[in-house]
Amino acid sequence: MSTVATMVIAALADLGVKTVWGVVGDALNPLTDAIRTDGRLEWVGVRHEEVAAFAAGAQSQLTGTLGVCMGTVGPGSIHLLNGLYDAKKSHTPVLAICGQVPSEEIGSDFFQEVDNDRLFSDVAVFARTVTSAAQMPYLLEQAVNTAMARRGVAVLSIPGDIGAQQLERDTVANFVDLERPVAAHPEAVRSAAKALNAAERVTMLVGMGSRDAKNLVLEVADRLAAPIVLTLKAKEKLEEANRFQIGQAGLIGNPAAQRALEDCQVLLMVGTDFPYRDSYPEGKTVIQIDSRGEHIGRRTLVTHGVVGDAGLTLTALLSELETKDDRSHLDEARGKYVQWSKRVSKLAGSGYDITLVGRARALADNPQGAIRPEAVAAAIDRHASGSAIFTSDTGMATVWLARYVSMGEHRRLLGSYNLGSMANAMPQALGASALDRTRQVVAFCGDGGLTMLMGDLLTAVAYNLPVKLVVFNNGRLGMVKLEQEQGGLPEFGTVLKNPDLAAVGRACGLHGIRVEAAGELDAAVQQALAHDGPVLLDVVTNPDEISIPPNASVGQAWGFAIAKIKESLSSNETP
Repeated sequence: MSTVATMVIAALADLGVKTVWGVVGDALNPLTDAIRTDGRLEWVGVRHEEVAAFAAGAQSQLTGTLGVCMGTVGPGSIHLLNGLYDAKKSHTPVLAICGQVPSEEIGSDFFQEVDNDRLFSDVAVFARTVTSAAQMPYLLEQAVNTAMARRGVAVLSIPGDIGAQQLERDTVANFVDLERPVAAHPEAVRSAAKALNAAERVTMLVGMGSRDAKNLVLEVADRLAAPIVLTLKAKEKLEEANRFQIGQAGLIGNPAAQRALEDCQVLLMVGTDFPYRDSYPEGKTVIQIDSRGEHIGRRTLVTHGVVGDAGLTLTALLSELETKDDRSHLDEARGKYVQWSKRVSKLAGSGYDITLVGRARALADNPQGAIRPEAVAAAIDRHASGSAIFTSDTGMATVWLARYVSMGEHRRLLGSYNLGSMANAMPQALGASALDRTRQVVAFCGDGGLTMLMGDLLTAVAYNLPVKLVVFNNGRLGMVKLEQEQGGLPEFGTVLKNPDLAAVGRACGLHGIRVEAAGELDAAVQQALAHDGPVLLDVVTNPDEISIPPNASVGQAWGFAIAKIKESLSSNETP
């Protein structure tokens, strides 16, 4: 005979779950004891439950299977919310097992009582509280199957007294494999092909939904002579050996990509829900291929919606497409992209600031000769493993990664790219590292993001997770600073009074390295990546380094100039 708790843990282990993340206590005690006795799952006790949810979501995204985290009664479960919202927005299956007050006290406003079903109703595709042992394993099956089928978050709340109860009979949970790619309707494919064949200039916008159909994406692009604008998530599989790709659009993008969107007659979107409306061109024929019907047309006006798996749909589309002989649109876009790439690569060079252009620019944006963040990202790219997993904090750290880190065939990429949370890079790196401690995991951390959840540096040490945490330490909330200045506002509230973060890392047991001079950067990066344990590489970077959006308006440029004048006046008035 088994208890509810031992049945749950055995079922998750049988499913292939390897790690459970959380903080132990009260209602979770039967479950964590079941983990101890079962022996097939690794329990990683974090210092903050938000880290647990981010780590579980990272594991789910990397494996395509279920991630699991736990939060105990009330506050412990509440702390999971932000990481669970990231899993929701990333469409990845995560099971959150939450503790609840004793079953007889539910509804009595008991100490720490929270209505979990109501609390998680927005973030979860399934949220239920177990009120009787007789409901198991059925509620567990529903939770896991729903999370997997709908690629989202399931929350199962278990009161401590229920978790310890014996089941009436030995029982096993049965989970259903519901992953089945769906082909698009043939008439929808033919209609899309007709529009593509009639167009002289086609640009493709390709997202992560196409990552497993790379060869088909390239064949379609070749047939259409179409440049490919990649979303950030699509860099992972579609960037390398792709002679059609022209980088990203949006805030992190480049002018070549934006121009290719503006100059096309037909925009072909494949496997993307790219959210930034301002980056979409107007007045174009838009074809959107997506496995989720609810995604069709929610970002821009779509002329032809095609619901289906990217690979199956592109296969069908190729049989209908004519070959375009005029490749001038593609050639122009690629030429502009190559020119832009050469210009930005110069910023990362060790000798840039001593060139004539570099010296002139440094007078305005880097008079102290601080390390440029571009150089940090480029050094990581040069020395990181070809199979490294990268994570990045939301903000400028993501900009530098997008522009200077190339995603080879075996590299992986994670970030809070849909939710846009701060402080995600370190927790996601911990999750990735726990899957395979022999694989290199590099986190691009903002100083604001790292210090928000800095307590879980201790988790990396306690569980021997050899993550490489690279901190872009510019003493600023950099993206917020840029937002303010583009709006014509002087920088306010963004300055961070950071300690020596490398010293903090060493105090926590990590290998801490601090870099303040550009000449020390390359060797420090090599040392950090070669170390066999967790590392905090604290690089003091230029706080005034900016990344201009590819479609920046005259108003934004003027606002930036006005902001700089105001900042200068404010600085001069300071006693």
